Formats: sequence, structure tokens, C-alpha cells
Amino acid sequence: MEDAQLKDFSGSKGAGDASIDAAMRGLGLALPEDYQAFLRRHDGGEGFVGKNYLILFHAEELVPSNREYEVQEYAPGLILFASDGGGEGYAFDARNDLMRIVKVPFIGMDVRSAVPIADSFNEFLSRLSGS
Repeated sequence: MEDAQLKDFSGSKGAGDASIDAAMRGLGLALPEDYQAFLRRHDGGEGFVGKNYLILFHAEELVPSNREYEVQEYAPGLILFASDGGGEGYAFDARNDLMRIVKVPFIGMDVRSAVPIADSFNEFLSRLSGS
């Protein structure tokens, strides 16, 4: 993902490997490599990516956010990592090894309401930016 595509996005200072490793241990799975690379550069943040508002959770917020939203109760197999700033979240679909990205409503969260968005984190950012 080119930084030019993130010109209206305020990314945080990068996460260290210890924070990323702790998040993966807490979630019980390995996060996709392209997402880990992004966390090392920006560790979350918020702003516009193209015409889409995006709030990306910090590495240390991943486990508590998924617990607070009760994702494993309402949408087992999804790992929330972001929000559109409104009523929908973005999640990795960890029900298989592909870890595709889906959009899911916060209210009425259910895996059946998950809409596929992208096959990778980099593709997800590219689609949001319109490139």
C-alpha cells in the first residue's frame, strides 16, 4: 500500500513485534503478513482512505475490542480489526486459511451477514482508496 493512498489517514506510530505477537497469542491465530506489516508501520489510526472513513484498531486493542463486541459469541470465526466509524466493522474471516476480509454490522452481528470485501489487507486498502 502506497503512503500516497493514505494521505488523509492519520496512522499511529508503528507497533513493535511484542505487541503484534501478544495480539496474535490473545486471538489464538496468526494475523495475515500484510496486516502485520501495516501494524509495524502505522499500528492503527483513522481517517479517510479514498472516500471511505476508516478506524483501524491498534494491535493492543484487537483482543479487548473483539471481547467487548462479543464477536466470538455472535460471529464465531471473525476477527474484528477496524470500523467504518458508523455501524459496521471490518473483520478477518478466520474460519479458513484464506483470512478474507468481510464487512459486518455491529448491530445484528452474525457471520451470515458478513459481506466479503477483499482477499487480503492490501487489497482491502486499495479497494477503499479506489485504486
